[in-house]
Amino acid sequence: MELRQLRYFLVVADELHFGRAAERLHITQPPLTVAVRRLERELGVQLFDRTTRRVALTAAGEAFKDRVQAAVADLDDAAGDVADVAAGKSGKIRVGFVSSASYTAVPEAIRAFRQHRPRINLVLNPLTSGEQIEQLLDGSLDLGLIRDPGDVPGLNLELLSTEDLVVVLPDSHRLAAAEEVRPQDLEGEPMILFPYRLMPGFVARVLRLFDPLPTPPVVIQQAIHQETVLGLVAAGLGISVLPESVQRFQMPGVTTRRLTGRPQTELHIARPFGQSPAVDEFIHCLKGEVSE
Repeated sequence: MELRQLRYFLVVADELHFGRAAERLHITQPPLTVAVRRLERELGVQLFDRTTRRVALTAAGEAFKDRVQAAVADLDDAAGDVADVAAGKSGKIRVGFVSSASYTAVPEAIRAFRQHRPRINLVLNPLTSGEQIEQLLDGSLDLGLIRDPGDVPGLNLELLSTEDLVVVLPDSHRLAAAEEVRPQDLEGEPMILFPYRLMPGFVARVLRLFDPLPTPPVVIQQAIHQETVLGLVAAGLGISVLPESVQRFQMPGVTTRRLTGRPQTELHIARPFGQSPAVDEFIHCLKGEVSE
């Protein structure tokens, strides 16, 4: 049984006239008649009562028509859905992002994407850079926003933005009133930082600031989320170094100060190699290059 046979049957069932049905299908009548008879033989039932004056559906034909209409409609819908997914007009994309990106690129990109691609389900996952890299490589994520990744074999990386690093201090800290803080001013300070395995590039970049010091800051506490780091700093547990965008998160008891030399951190778009129009569209939204 072929889909073509089913479509032929539906047109004949609609017209109840083989000549008119053949015209609609842009074929001659003999092959249409042959196709319907072959379908009846395959089913083992008579679908039409035929006389020289009329064509009518049998009871079996009526029942078959109802089922075939639904099945063909489902197939047509499926074909349309697949085409829309391939064109990036519907479907689902899974996006990971570091917490600091939720203050910068992510909110506006989400608004723009949902406006221009409302039929795509956008699944958002706040994750560390290390977690995103693992999930991008194993296929659990379609796109990631990661910090200071370096080179990651198997992923396509594109710089999205840079921002200054700032030192985060308790309000009561001796340097809270300083206009600018030098790395040597933080010699021996207790520091709160992300676990290296979860944010390796960012942690390496921060620790590198203190390489020349005889006594660099001591990491006494690790935390996964930026908000947790801020809370621990506010509690007086230690200092930290974070992206400048952290200033948008107003945590009571915390002061941020510029670092001498304006060291920077990079936010990268990471994705597996390959084509995905929906992912491409979200990247356009991240860059503020929304296509119409």
